[in-house]
Amino acid sequence: MRIDEQLKLLCLKSNMSLAEMARRLDKTPQAFNQKMKRGNFSIEELADIALVSGCELKCEFVYTNGDKITIT
Repeated sequence: MRIDEQLKLLCLKSNMSLAEMARRLDKTPQAFNQKMKRGNFSIEELADIALVSGCELKCEFVYTNGDKITIT
């Protein structure tokens, strides 16, 4: 699933529109929509999106042996 699809699902589960998410991030809906089309979000931006959505972002690299490197 692409990041724009995941963010749309996040909005749906958070009972907010993409425009509302943009406003909570201090962005215009148009600018946020363009960013969604490009799909190039940094980890920091995704963490901000999680914060305004009321959830937590967890990013990890997981090896087949179970070892993990958490991205902070």
